[in-house]
Amino acid sequence: MAYRQDTARHHEHLVQAELAQRWRISARTLERWRWLKLGPAYLKVGGRVVYSLEDIEAYEAAQRRG
Repeated sequence: MAYRQDTARHHEHLVQAELAQRWRISARTLERWRWLKLGPAYLKVGGRVVYSLEDIEAYEAAQRRG
């Protein structure tokens, strides 16, 4: 059962507004980061930017200090 949950989790995505809310930053900051090639990897799907939860968590882990 844990395998199914983990597999399903890899297909979850957040839109820009959801990620901005998660990190308590503005959506504009995420737009600027994309332009500057900063921040987590993203996909453009039908003109919409989405971030995979897997990429978000990897980016968060890479930002840890100490």
